[in-house]
Amino acid sequence: MALTVPLRGAVEQALTRPATPQLTMGVEEEFLLVDRRSRAPAGRAPRVIDAAQPLLGMQVQKEFFTVQVEACTAPTASLAAMREELARNRAVLRAAAAGEDCLLVASGTAVIPPERPLTVTEDARYQRMSTRYAPLLGARDRVVCGCHIHIGVTGRAQALALANHLQPWLPVLQSIAANSPYSHGRDTGYASRRAVDHTRWPTVRPAPILDEASYERLARALLRSGALLDRAMIYWYARPSEHVPTVEIRVADTNADIDVIVLLAALVRGLATALLPETDRGCPPPAPPYGLLWAAHRQAARHGLEGAGLDLATGLHVPAWHLVDRLLARAAPGLEAAGDLTRVAGLLDRLRTTGTGAARQREAFLRHGRLYAVVDGLARTTAAA
Repeated sequence: MALTVPLRGAVEQALTRPATPQLTMGVEEEFLLVDRRSRAPAGRAPRVIDAAQPLLGMQVQKEFFTVQVEACTAPTASLAAMREELARNRAVLRAAAAGEDCLLVASGTAVIPPERPLTVTEDARYQRMSTRYAPLLGARDRVVCGCHIHIGVTGRAQALALANHLQPWLPVLQSIAANSPYSHGRDTGYASRRAVDHTRWPTVRPAPILDEASYERLARALLRSGALLDRAMIYWYARPSEHVPTVEIRVADTNADIDVIVLLAALVRGLATALLPETDRGCPPPAPPYGLLWAAHRQAARHGLEGAGLDLATGLHVPAWHLVDRLLARAAPGLEAAGDLTRVAGLLDRLRTTGTGAARQREAFLRHGRLYAVVDGLARTTAAA
């Protein structure tokens, strides 16, 4: 991809700055298990996890419903190493799923509805959540799968500072990741229905602007109020992890195309690296009006990249790809520092041609006229890594 003038300028500036320590990154991917014949969600995760653990150990984990499995990568500074690990995780899980007569599918929502109410995983915490939040779960017939990207930080203060500065870029990342147009056997009209369904849970929304002291006060207040079961239920779109020293970005649908995940991780790390000098100097973060930020996320959920996004600087609708180009220019110094700029530019060029996961799901339905074909295409692409 030929560099635009603003992008080229950003890279030239990056090359004149002192080298920034390379940040580590890690990815959590949530997958659906679907029955090989019905293509409906199948609650066989406990057996699939048991089969995968000899090879993946603690990197394969249970999720809230028994139709889901999660795989995690180890922290790494190498984009190539991260991709290799993502591919290995998928290969192991695909084989384990096949042993239970299932397909492994990376989609933000289930294309074909479950044949019976979903079962909550046998885990003390999940069982408490299912009891306390039963009204939110309704008929237990909706499941969502996300991809969460972690960037290594020095501690909670740095995680919060980066979360604050990353916030305006998160709707654009959400657009890139849109991969859930179908739910309950119909086209929902959204590119990311997961983004809508997930907001049933408390705190699934943009984070408030916080420092370490105000974060602690708010976290304690949420727990005292009974709104949350524990701190791990702080589901903001960007948050400090409660378990590891990272800032966690939680806006992405899981994607069947592994290179979309690689692209997202590289962009998040590139942005974080480019923003670090500002956070280290204590520069105030951009703070778009909360209602406008929320509207930008809803716009991203509705259209993905196949339509307009919301420009937070002007409040106007602009082509979503204009916002992607702006994000790339902002992240360019960090991408260049990691040696990822050329690869990311190539992956974005590819995405312009192929469309988002949501666009490809709809294309599969138009071509074949059957939701089964959508599921089978997702399973093939998930396995192709």
